[in-house]
Amino acid sequence: MATSEFKSAMAQVVSERGVSIEDVMSSIKLALAKAYVKEYKNEGISEEEVVVDIDEDTGESKILDLEGKDITPSGFGRIAATAAKSVIMQKIRESEKQMILTEFKDKIGKIISGNIFRIENGYVIIDLGKTQAIMPYSEQVQSESYKLNQRIKVLIKEVRQGVRGTEVIVSRSAADFVAKLFEEEVPEIANGTVEIVAIAREAGSRTKMAVYSNDDKIDPVGSCVGQKGVRVQSIITELLGEKIDIIPYATSTEKFIASALSPARVTEVEIDEAENKAFVSVPEDQLSLAIGKDGQNVRLAFKLTKWKIEIKGMKGFFDSETGKEKTSTSTPQVRESKPSLGIWDEVIAKTRTEMNERKAAEEAAKAEVASLEEANTESATTESEESSN
Repeated sequence: MATSEFKSAMAQVVSERGVSIEDVMSSIKLALAKAYVKEYKNEGISEEEVVVDIDEDTGESKILDLEGKDITPSGFGRIAATAAKSVIMQKIRESEKQMILTEFKDKIGKIISGNIFRIENGYVIIDLGKTQAIMPYSEQVQSESYKLNQRIKVLIKEVRQGVRGTEVIVSRSAADFVAKLFEEEVPEIANGTVEIVAIAREAGSRTKMAVYSNDDKIDPVGSCVGQKGVRVQSIITELLGEKIDIIPYATSTEKFIASALSPARVTEVEIDEAENKAFVSVPEDQLSLAIGKDGQNVRLAFKLTKWKIEIKGMKGFFDSETGKEKTSTSTPQVRESKPSLGIWDEVIAKTRTEMNERKAAEEAAKAEVASLEEANTESATTESEESSN
């Protein structure tokens, strides 16, 4: 092999695969020493008793004893070539493995685009260029349909050692996937002016996200929605129509819980800190909206706020954990009730006035009915007495 040819081959391996030439040469020498000892074990020589010399210009290898005498057997070149090839391939695999670990571990929690390369046994294999990523069934959105060569965005969730070596695990169902999409789309989130404080998601159906602004002059919800909804619509398109509720974060627990149940109007929130429960009152016409289809709205509010939410209804309470309505036989032990003002102040005040007026009207009607019944009873008694006489 000519000098330039050997050097150019080594240089290509180093540049394309990121392998250190010194590491490759030392590994080849070790491999040749082992190959010599194994092939000529009858001579009783150990690896420590031989020295491998490789000409870096020509690639020619020699086996020397400790005194520097050339003891290279005839035909050893074939063994040397096989060993060298095996070592180089192993080093390339190790280098690629380390490269993937280093590169993609730094990208955990970030979004990357790729093409669907293969779909097998419920796994979606995505080509990311330098390597392939795996999207397990649990990380897929069940309402989405994946096709070969389809280009999609995914969240790098984990880099781990699997049965096939280093595996890059990606996701489209994670709540963080939506958060990162907003970070890419909304400059105020990217620069830290607006923060995503909490996010809850039922992939493919609905997401609730609480946002907060570090600048009083910037509306956090408006920043995420964008002019005419262009920012949020771009993300909804990427999520194939998934609904997104963006709510303002409030330091007041009552306000935060009331806001989390949006779009329902909340009239009152009572907190039981010992049980980490919130008892929420809503108008009758808002009850189904607060609970949501199959309990989804109150379930997402529970995930978002980390408070167990029970919505007061006509028959009892709706439990955000169980997703079922239950009757209540006792009054919950709560601290002083605080109305969830600050979000729908005018609506709440109006609703309370209407409720009080309705209650007063009902009581007046009951009193009138009772009065009529009493009068009828007295009249009937008088007529009976007269008839007897």
